Amino acid sequence: MPLSANAQWQWLDKNGKKVFSDQAPPPDIPEKNILRRVGPPPAARSTANPNVDAPPAEGAADAAAAPKAAAAPKPSGVDKELEEKTKKAEAEAKAKQDAEAAKVAKAKADNCALARQGKATMDSGMRIAKVNAQGEREIMDDKARAAEQKRMQSVIDADCK
Repeated sequence: MPLSANAQWQWLDKNGKKVFSDQAPPPDIPEKNILRRVGPPPAARSTANPNVDAPPAEGAADAAAAPKAAAAPKPSGVDKELEEKTKKAEAEAKAKQDAEAAKVAKAKADNCALARQGKATMDSGMRIAKVNAQGEREIMDDKARAAEQKRMQSVIDADCK
């Protein structure tokens, strides 16, 4: 047998009818018409004129904020589930970002190793042949070798930090 919902708020509406809800009453309902609430009642109004809310003094604003925060209602079961889902989604997003960062770091490390190996080959002075667009082997001249050494150094500078 399912349990019935337990209304936490009870108040009298404008027509004098009792309203039961798990939501707070609208702001136009006076305090005297709220019969049952979630937390403790709000701070008492000034005794001189209970119908008028006096604006708090500048120093009193901080002091008034602390009791309100302490009197905040505890989250219901639905809020807890939502918080758990949010935390789980945030954890998944963080894990995905971490995995992506690790993947980028590995790619940079691989590029660094290949660039250092290529630079060492270029610096050795050995004759190096490359295959051109037509599929023919060409021996690199000194100008092409210098350009390739410069390119390899820029890759090392960028990826080997």
